[in-house]
Amino acid sequence: MRRLKALVVILIMFFCVISVASAAKDFDWMNAMNAKAEVKPNDFFAQVAARFKVGNAEVEAVFGKVGKYADAYMAFRLGEMSGRPVDYILDRYSANKGKGWGVIAKSLGIKPGSKEFHALKRGHDLYGFDDNKGKGRKKPKNKNWK
Repeated sequence: MRRLKALVVILIMFFCVISVASAAKDFDWMNAMNAKAEVKPNDFFAQVAARFKVGNAEVEAVFGKVGKYADAYMAFRLGEMSGRPVDYILDRYSANKGKGWGVIAKSLGIKPGSKEFHALKRGHDLYGFDDNKGKGRKKPKNKNWK
C-alpha cells in the first residue's frame, strides 16, 4: 500500500512537471523577443508604444515594473484582449508572479483553447522580435527597425 501511494505521488509530480514545461514552451517566443529587444530597447519601446497607442514613458514604466521586455508587451496585450487597464494587468501579474502568463490570461477570462489564448501562444504582433522574422505580420512604418 505504501508503494502504491509513493507511485501515485511520483506520477502526480511527473505530470505537474510536464504540464509546467509544456506551458513554458507555449510562450517560448518571449525569449526571442527579450533577446532582440535587449539589443535595441529604444526601438522596442517605440514599437510597443505605437502598437498599443500609448507613450514611450508608459511602456518604460511597465517595463520597470515587470523587468523583461516580453512581459511588458504581454501586459499591454492582455490589457487589450481583456478590456482592462494595464495597471490592473500589472496587479494580476504581481499576484500571480511565477505562475506564468497562461495563468494570468485565464484569471482575466481568456480561456485555454480559445482563439485569443491560441493567439497568445502563437506569438506577438510586433515585427522583428522572433525567429519568424515577422512572417504573417505587417512591417512597421518605421523603416529604421530591422
